[in-house]
Amino acid sequence: MFSLSSSIPVVGTHDHPSEGILKSQQQSKRHGSTVPPPSGGKTNADSTENAYSPIVHCMLAGGIGGAIGDSAMHSLDTVKTRQQGAPSTVKYKNMIGAYRTIILEEGLRKGLYGGYSGAMLGSFPSAAIFFATYEYTKRKMIGEWGINETFSHLTAGFLGDFISSFVYVPSEVLKTRLQLQGRYNNPFFRSGYNYKNLTDAVTTIVRREGWPTLFFGYKATLSRDLPFSGLQFAFYEKFRQLAFAVENKTFDEDLSLSNEIITGAAAGGLAGIITTPLDVVKTRIQTQLPDIPENSSQNLKQQTLTNSITKGMMTVYKTEGLAGLFSGVGPRFIWTSIQSSIMLLLYQVALKTLDSKLSDEKKL
Repeated sequence: MFSLSSSIPVVGTHDHPSEGILKSQQQSKRHGSTVPPPSGGKTNADSTENAYSPIVHCMLAGGIGGAIGDSAMHSLDTVKTRQQGAPSTVKYKNMIGAYRTIILEEGLRKGLYGGYSGAMLGSFPSAAIFFATYEYTKRKMIGEWGINETFSHLTAGFLGDFISSFVYVPSEVLKTRLQLQGRYNNPFFRSGYNYKNLTDAVTTIVRREGWPTLFFGYKATLSRDLPFSGLQFAFYEKFRQLAFAVENKTFDEDLSLSNEIITGAAAGGLAGIITTPLDVVKTRIQTQLPDIPENSSQNLKQQTLTNSITKGMMTVYKTEGLAGLFSGVGPRFIWTSIQSSIMLLLYQVALKTLDSKLSDEKKL
């Protein structure tokens, strides 16, 4: 998931936790301020709450941003999954070469966009749940309880990720298996999986492996996503602070569109690189087979991993070295960078649109 620090649209005024010192000096009371009221009184808390966008708007905007962002970057995510799930397959070693190979051999819909239905099954609802939880928790901790802003935002991000994980982890399992498989009866790459479609994947997994398999790699997924959310948030706030300084603007003004995109992309990309080893272990755990079939394209040196994150990372490092832990880092960097900037921008634009419509209705 990709957490945002503010529910205020790009064209509106902004308020950011990394700017706490300056804001406390300015005693700003503009729209959307997350500065806790000095007295912690109910009147100020209610006033702050009224200044925020409705939670339902955050849910809809987050779901829209998440679904569109995931859709735009799904093909690159497929390349990353092939590189991580089949590290010994030579034709997937190079990112551009892998992209070209998959589309030429398997096509766009069944190849590069294999597993798309599984991704969409969890994309909109999980993003909506995340943003609703994030915004509600943030407002409670800062506006009513007067807790430190940075701690509140991090806690809200972690909690949002945790609650939404009950939706997106099963979706992630289905997505990664279908991405690794590619087309049905794939003659170009044998992953060990051969599902006809999403429905067949669900029924086959539940019948043969049991429903808990849909949550296989749950700890690994959280171990990847919680640190990613925290790091992405911290980088995003710092980069925005620097961007305001570069543009010589106060925090009451808006950043340029280019810097809005750059700050989100840089934060997501850097966090993506750092958490790549965790992503590798997560992908391996969710896509590995109990027994590697003889006709599999995967090299036998790829060891079966347990649900232990630490043991999984050690196994990958011992058998494949540092390169194994960072397999797929190129596609992951590009994916997290672009997806982060798309989701951030679309979230804010959608939120502004929803808020404007609500404001117009109130005037009638």
